[in-house]
Amino acid sequence: MIPIGLQLWSLHEDCARDFVATVAAVGKMGYAGVELAGYGNLHAKGVAEATRRAGLEIIGMHVRLETLAAGFHGIIDDALALGTRRVVCSWWPPSHFCSASACEEIGERLNGYGAILRAHGLEFSYHNHDGEMKSVDGQLALDWLLNAAEPRNLAAEVDVYWANFAGISPSRLLKDLGRRCRLVHLKDSYELGSGPVDFREVFAAIDSVGAAEWLIVESDQHRGSPLDGVRLSLEQLKAWHRA
Repeated sequence: MIPIGLQLWSLHEDCARDFVATVAAVGKMGYAGVELAGYGNLHAKGVAEATRRAGLEIIGMHVRLETLAAGFHGIIDDALALGTRRVVCSWWPPSHFCSASACEEIGERLNGYGAILRAHGLEFSYHNHDGEMKSVDGQLALDWLLNAAEPRNLAAEVDVYWANFAGISPSRLLKDLGRRCRLVHLKDSYELGSGPVDFREVFAAIDSVGAAEWLIVESDQHRGSPLDGVRLSLEQLKAWHRA
């Protein structure tokens, strides 16, 4: 069974108040790992210790574009301190996806970042939102971007909710990307199963491709507390026999 992780952006306010208590609660719920989106009220070494004590693996770390552009020493040092090998570009301004050549330039830039990280034993991925799902000169902006980069330097982290939001079939996207997608974000309107995403088709595509290393729950909106929301998502995955 593919392990289930949690993107900690889902609990970013809790992490900012008390990272240690938050990840301890996540571990008690039964999540196997966490994907970082910052360090809350700690530093990298403190995060590594807190997640270890909670029994959680650090799947990877989301990094902002401006952090990537500023240089790699801090990113590489943090990844080593955290004991993770995965770095993910979390977002790119959607206004930049204005032409095929613009998308290719972004892909080439990301390819360069990935080559530097790969030289230090790290795996670089790109996380989509809905902006990459628009058609640009006959194909998806995401396709132009990824096709301009070497797969060894840039993998894909598919967010199924944002693909669906943009009118793109998440299952078709997962199949098209194939083994280039090793991290999958499971997200819905609120907790999993609460919105429009057809997770039966998503899981069928994931199983068909057979490349996913982690399934990562993420939630931007919550009907109750954020901790209750991510707990309900994990319970739904258990009901679907995916956790």
